[in-house]
Amino acid sequence: MGNLISVMVHCSQRGAEVLLGDKCHLVVYEQGGLAQIAGVHPRTVTTLPDGRLDLSDLETKIRYNKDDPHYPITSLICLENTHNVCGGRTLRPEYMAEVGSIAQKNSLPIHVDGARLLNAATSLSVHPSELLKHADSASVCLSKGLAAPVGSVIVGSHDFIKRAIRVRKVLGGGMRQAGVLAAPGILALDVMSQRLQDDHQNAARLAQGIHALAELGVDVDPAAIESNIVIFRVTHPNLTPDELCQRLGDDQGGVSILMWPYGGNTVRAVTHYHISQSDIDAMLAKMKKILLSIT
Repeated sequence: MGNLISVMVHCSQRGAEVLLGDKCHLVVYEQGGLAQIAGVHPRTVTTLPDGRLDLSDLETKIRYNKDDPHYPITSLICLENTHNVCGGRTLRPEYMAEVGSIAQKNSLPIHVDGARLLNAATSLSVHPSELLKHADSASVCLSKGLAAPVGSVIVGSHDFIKRAIRVRKVLGGGMRQAGVLAAPGILALDVMSQRLQDDHQNAARLAQGIHALAELGVDVDPAAIESNIVIFRVTHPNLTPDELCQRLGDDQGGVSILMWPYGGNTVRAVTHYHISQSDIDAMLAKMKKILLSIT
């Protein structure tokens, strides 16, 4: 809802168009809400393997003649940081500045899907504000790496938030007596954000352990792991990602690991507050045992 509200505030004119990556969460996982509910036309831009938009493609997708009645009106650029589908890759401040320059030149606002923005800031050792210097709005999730039970927040100017509250209301997002949810949200921002590096270290440990099992039928590039998401490949000829996840999820030996087959030959794993270094080691040991048992 945070992303949808933000787009609706920026794209209030009928016939508006938003430019966003072809692998971004807004396009892949939000049920086409931009078109279905907001009436906004999404125009996709090529997403590079590290989560960046191809800037040359981005510039070619901007519709410069706003008076031509044949076309939608380019009204917004959306970015995602960290990038989920690309395995938690981060958008660096220098790249954000490049997109900001393009946006400013064309009088376009920028919205950042920052569901895991604090993971990006932790990975890059910068304050979150450094990653939003060139953005006009952002959504930040409190219930992913920050471990709150529920909730996301939108950030933007006073006028933006004023209009966002109206849109939230019509979408059914207004809440009363919300302090019981705000309290863990504050804890998430003030306390849990300080331990995200632990998740990143566990993700790196997981990736290195999986890479060490490459000859047995799974692999990943450890250098591509920048935050808390590990998307690895199942290369064993007699094992599918679904079968691997099922066998990891059984409770044999007292260890049950929940992972998600992620399309093609890949599996997605995410480290978080409830995953320890010993859990990573137990998972790797079970995976090795499974791979060795397959002929």
